[in-house]
Amino acid sequence: MIQGRAEVYYRKEHADGRAVLTSDDADSLIDALLAGSDSENMAELHSLDRPLRASGFPGHEFLVGVDKELQVGVLSFMDVTGNLVSLGHSEGRGCVSYFIVGNGTEFPDRSEIPIVLVRQAVKEFLISGGQRPTCIQWQESEFW
Repeated sequence: MIQGRAEVYYRKEHADGRAVLTSDDADSLIDALLAGSDSENMAELHSLDRPLRASGFPGHEFLVGVDKELQVGVLSFMDVTGNLVSLGHSEGRGCVSYFIVGNGTEFPDRSEIPIVLVRQAVKEFLISGGQRPTCIQWQESEFW
């Protein structure tokens, strides 16, 4: 198994130094988000296996949110190919918000997927070297 790595931000203490996540840590990340407060139920990941832009910043972003009560989550992937969000198969509950350290991000209707697929997508993101996971369906977001 390829061991991908990513910087991750989902707690206040990560502002001073991002945590590093490996594919072996993917389940631990989801478990930590599920155990956390509702104001810290989403993480921002940047693969360390992808080159930085000339500006020194990543050219991609992967957002992972979870709802512990409903056992669902959302995903967002952004890079030069576009901005996409997860596409759920069931009837949605309208626009939903997920939070990184109290800062909310809105996701469109039908963007929530089962936690098992969230876990699978995070592992795929890491193992693939930061590529958009193919284990789920995606939709364009009208929000960003």
